[in-house]
Amino acid sequence: MDSQKEALQRIITTLASKNDEIQNFIDTLNHTLKGVQANSSSILLELDEEFDGLYSILDEMKESMTNSIKQEQARKSQELQSQLSQCNNALENSEELLEFASRSLDIKEPEEFSKHHEKPEAWDIDPTTRGVEFNFKETHLKQRDTLRIKAARQIKDRVTMASAFRLSLKPKVSDNMTHLMVDFSQERQMLQTLKFLPVPKAPEIDPVECLVADNCVTVAWRMPEEDNKIDHFILEYRKTNFDGLPRVKDERCWELIDYIKGTEYTLSGLKFDSKYMNFRVRACNKAVAGEYSDPITLETKALNFNLDSSSSHLNLKVEDNCVEWDPTGGKSQENKVKGKENKGSAHVTTLKNNKRSGTPSPKRTSVGSRPSSIRGSRDRFTGESYTVLGDTAIESGQHYWEVRAQKDCKSYSVGLAYKTLGKFDQLGKTNTSWCIHVNNWLQSTFAAKHNNKAKALDVVVPERIGVFCDFDGGQLSFYNASSKQLLYSFKTKFTQPVLPGFMVWCGRLSLSTGLQVPSAVKTLQKHENGMSGSTSSLNNVMQ
Repeated sequence: MDSQKEALQRIITTLASKNDEIQNFIDTLNHTLKGVQANSSSILLELDEEFDGLYSILDEMKESMTNSIKQEQARKSQELQSQLSQCNNALENSEELLEFASRSLDIKEPEEFSKHHEKPEAWDIDPTTRGVEFNFKETHLKQRDTLRIKAARQIKDRVTMASAFRLSLKPKVSDNMTHLMVDFSQERQMLQTLKFLPVPKAPEIDPVECLVADNCVTVAWRMPEEDNKIDHFILEYRKTNFDGLPRVKDERCWELIDYIKGTEYTLSGLKFDSKYMNFRVRACNKAVAGEYSDPITLETKALNFNLDSSSSHLNLKVEDNCVEWDPTGGKSQENKVKGKENKGSAHVTTLKNNKRSGTPSPKRTSVGSRPSSIRGSRDRFTGESYTVLGDTAIESGQHYWEVRAQKDCKSYSVGLAYKTLGKFDQLGKTNTSWCIHVNNWLQSTFAAKHNNKAKALDVVVPERIGVFCDFDGGQLSFYNASSKQLLYSFKTKFTQPVLPGFMVWCGRLSLSTGLQVPSAVKTLQKHENGMSGSTSSLNNVMQ
């Protein structure tokens, strides 16, 4: 009977899974149908815009060419009109001169011939002869012959210098407009060969070539066949906690990287606040975008945690991944809590003795085990333990996060602690906590602390401190987050889940989570051959 129930349960589970797949496929089909309708409308609109643009260009070209032809026509007409006017004037002058010369030749008497030419204005006679009166009756016959010869020469010179002889009898411009003639035969052929570019095929993402490291993801793909019409690629990605194929109804939208010219792309500076990322890519030519590739899912696990405000000291102001020391925080409420807690003098004495000796309070409860909204509860740090813990416990694996301190921060600590850390306990002063401590009050010190013992560190305090925890390997290491220089390493065996711990006084700390273990840190861990002799005193205490 039980086996039949188990078989039926498996069938039901398989059918339910298949129903989910069918429903997901239906959503995909509906989404694709809407895409076809939207894309077709968009393409028709783009086609109208392209042809409108083409018409506009042709209209502009026609107007420009028409203006050029009109300008050329006006210029040539002006040239020909000017030449025509000169010819008409020359022709008119020549006809007058011919008529005058003909009348001169018809005169037979020398006296009349000379009188006909005696005015210099009409004959262009040399100015030195002006005003001279010729008396043909009193002159010698030889003088009359000389004057007649001179008058005849003047008529000859005037005819010879007529403007008709200086005219060019060739038109300055032709009536051809060949240099402005247009031939659209080639353009017509090009327009007749216009056609749609084929839709590019879907690229293929190669999971082997994809790389996830240092909070960067490199995605590589290839085309199933060569396509020289490809102009660029579009990469889309989204974060998810679902390890299967992406669904249409996902909790996050796709983010887009456009105009990628190569066949790989690296996303950098990511925060891995989800377990996985989906990727898909499509090819585009000058006209259209192709189909998406089959999506792939890459794992992007990293430790994500916030600060647990319910555990923080009253004088600490906590906002997600930031903690700031506030000297006025909750003083009145703290006094009320102290009044309730200090009903018995013996109990007060015990607390004071425990605080002086640094031993855990016998009333200690598991920090973070039961979040409380009541300020000053048993789970909240108090006294001089200006501490706050992370809200996520580490129980296995390798993890990394970074901390940045405000420049004028007087004192702060960064490390790990068991959940059993007492509310009066300070990081590094118990056998349940490990940290590095920076003190800028009075004199500057930088030290690694555990079990109330300190080891001075002879290195410069970095702006950002990287924390590496290998729970299974029993190692806690601190790094310069920028240069990846190792600052200090603790070696131990963690017997309980641990929580990230932070202490701050007169300043502010900001936290960066969702980070992978950097490749440089992994390399340093492989080459690290145990702790140096200078740290053996703390190591022995931790074993």
